[in-house]
Amino acid sequence: MKTDIGYQPAFLGTKLKVSLPIADAARKGDIAPVKDSKDSLLHYPHHSVTLSKTRKLPIFAAVNIDGNQFRSLKRGDLFQSGSDEWTIDKRAADYQWGNDLYSATGSDFDKGHMVKREDPQWGPDDSIASDAARSTFFFSNCAPQVGELNRQEWRGLEDFILKKRSVPDKLKINVFTGPVLAENDPEFAIEIKGQRVQIPTLFWKLIYFTPDGKTLYRVAFLMGQKELLFKRKIVKPREEELEGFIIESTIFDNYEDAAMYQVNVNVVEKLTGLHFSPANDPYRDDRPVKLILKEVEVDGLESFSGSEGPGFELEGIVL
Repeated sequence: MKTDIGYQPAFLGTKLKVSLPIADAARKGDIAPVKDSKDSLLHYPHHSVTLSKTRKLPIFAAVNIDGNQFRSLKRGDLFQSGSDEWTIDKRAADYQWGNDLYSATGSDFDKGHMVKREDPQWGPDDSIASDAARSTFFFSNCAPQVGELNRQEWRGLEDFILKKRSVPDKLKINVFTGPVLAENDPEFAIEIKGQRVQIPTLFWKLIYFTPDGKTLYRVAFLMGQKELLFKRKIVKPREEELEGFIIESTIFDNYEDAAMYQVNVNVVEKLTGLHFSPANDPYRDDRPVKLILKEVEVDGLESFSGSEGPGFELEGIVL
C-alpha cells in the first residue's frame, strides 16, 4: 500500500484550498507521534488520519472524494478471506485500540469507520480503488459506535454524501470526520489490559464542496450515542463525574433530519478544539450548544433498510 498520497488540500482547486484542521494548544499536545513522519499524520490513499495519544482514537480523519472516478466494488472482494480484516497500523502502534476493545465481553459496538470504506474507493482502475478501500480497515480509522448509530443514522448520512450527491453529480468533495473526545466521556464497563477506556458519545462530520468551481461552501453534522451507550449498559459515568453530565465546553445543507443533526461549524470547533478552513456557511443556528446536544442523540427507535439511508434531502443550495 502506498502511504504518501494522503489528503490533498488543493483537491477542489488551487484557489479553493481546504487545509487540514489546526488544533488548539490543548488538542495539539495530545496528537500522537507517527513513525518517520514530521507532521504526525498517517497518510493513506486519498485520506489521512491524526490520532490522540491519550484516547488512542482518531482526532480527525480527512478524505478527498472524486465522484467522477468512483469505482463500485463489493466489500467481500477486498480481502482474500471474503471478510473484513482490521489491523493495527504499525507506524503508530501504541496509539490505537485493537480487537482487545472491540471483542471484549459486553462491548456491543461496531468498529465505526471514520473515513467510510467507499469514500476513497476511486481512481483510474479497480486496483487503485481497491487499495484505497482496504486502507480504511486500520484501527487508526475507527472508533466504537453503537450499531444503531453506525449502521443506520451515521451510515445514512455517509451514503447520502457519497451516493446521492458526489457520485451521481460527479462532484469532488472533501470530508472531515471524527469523534468528540471530551474529558467527561463515560468509561467502558470493563477495563482493557488494565486501562480504563473512555467511549466517545458524539461524532461529527464536516463537508466542503463547490457548486460552481468558484465558491467554497461547508456544512457540518453532529450525532450522539450517549443514550444508546447507557441504555445498553456498555458504559458507566466516570467516578469523578456527577449525575446527569452534559458536555459543555445546496447540496449538503438540507435533509429531513437537519433540525436534529445539522449544526454550525463553530459548534464542532468548540467541541473538538479544531479550527477549520473558512468557507461560506449556508446553515445558521443560534441556539445554545447545550440545547443542540440534547437534540443530536440517536435514540435507536427508528430503523430503515437499504444502503441509501432514510432518504435525506438537503436544502438551501442547489446545483
